[in-house]
Amino acid sequence: MSTATKEAPAVREDTREAWNGIAPGYDRTNTPTQMWLGYEGLRRAGLRRGMSFLDVAAGSGSLSIPAARLGAQVLATDQSPVMLELLRARARKEKLDVETRVMDGHALELADGQFDLAGSQFGVMLFADMPRGIREMARVVKPGGRVLMHVYGDPHQIEFLGFFVGALQSVRVEFSGPPMDPPPLPFQLQDPHRLHAELAAAGLKDVRVETITETTQFRTGAELWDWIVWSNPIVEMVLGSLSLTQEELGVVRKTLDGMVRGRAAGGTARLTNPVHIGIGTK
Repeated sequence: MSTATKEAPAVREDTREAWNGIAPGYDRTNTPTQMWLGYEGLRRAGLRRGMSFLDVAAGSGSLSIPAARLGAQVLATDQSPVMLELLRARARKEKLDVETRVMDGHALELADGQFDLAGSQFGVMLFADMPRGIREMARVVKPGGRVLMHVYGDPHQIEFLGFFVGALQSVRVEFSGPPMDPPPLPFQLQDPHRLHAELAAAGLKDVRVETITETTQFRTGAELWDWIVWSNPIVEMVLGSLSLTQEELGVVRKTLDGMVRGRAAGGTARLTNPVHIGIGTK
């Protein structure tokens, strides 16, 4: 049996450290809210008790923990050791058996054909060489096994992003969001046809892509700000590029709070966004 070839790009240390840096906040804010999505994809992919499951770019467990709860034998991989330690802490708290390994998803240190299912939730979609990441997932699943991908859809339909951009425009009127030509890595698979094509190009058959609506709930602008800022290192880069003063930052956060409270109307603001679930069979 073989493992990945050596010409895959190495994980950049600054990228690893960026994810290490946001890991505690990400685990506190994003991971709990996205576990329901993990169940949605695993159910569609047919995960059953006793199956072997590989989670690539696992973060702190929004896909691995649901898989373990469903009785799978889980191996979670990620470039960030801090993320994986937080995942292990979650697993220990629930007495779940989850193995973790620090690993570059561009070049998995795993033999061919080991797993019944390989999945990635908002992980491989961020890879600089995303097609290679998908090929690696396909390589390590058994014949007849499946690959599962969760990715963001059209950014113009992502309400949390729209709220964030709108709040920043209160002090930077000209700001229209991250450049979209080419789209930033989080949105390189926003077109469901592109996701379908990449899964098929990795040699997978019976590929299907379904778009569902994810809903996140926030009571205040501070909650939404916290959730977004800890969601991805790109957010800090965007804020840094705007060179906001502390006074301007205060205006942005006040504006965001007004937007959230306006949507909540005395309750909880429910923000929606499209998520593509792609599944292919080896």
